[in-house]
Amino acid sequence: MQFARVIGTLVPCRVADGLAGVPMLWVQPLDQHLVPAGRPLVCADGTRMAGPGELVYFVASREAALALDPWFVPVDHAIVGIVDTHALDADETGPGRGEPAPLAPLAPLVSSETTPAPRRPGRGGRR
Repeated sequence: MQFARVIGTLVPCRVADGLAGVPMLWVQPLDQHLVPAGRPLVCADGTRMAGPGELVYFVASREAALALDPWFVPVDHAIVGIVDTHALDADETGPGRGEPAPLAPLAPLVSSETTPAPRRPGRGGRR
């Protein structure tokens, strides 16, 4: 299991059998100090309760396929819990480590700006 912060939602245009009604969420994986670790990814929300900004934990691979009902649906990552509190033992926060860095705002994954399609060169008067 790994920590993650929900950073958005995904609305699929088509879903596989067994995934109808299962929310798909963009999450940012985090390390034990809640610092971003890796690229954002999409998780199926097995709890059906997580929302943007929440701290969750997720599983991957076979465990993700088993986390949803019905079992063995085609998912790579699944949220299996929402974290209420987070604390580290004293030996994990030893001297010199300080407080974990706050989460930096993430850049949007999709730009709202559109660019015109490049025009094809003319055919020199031929039809």
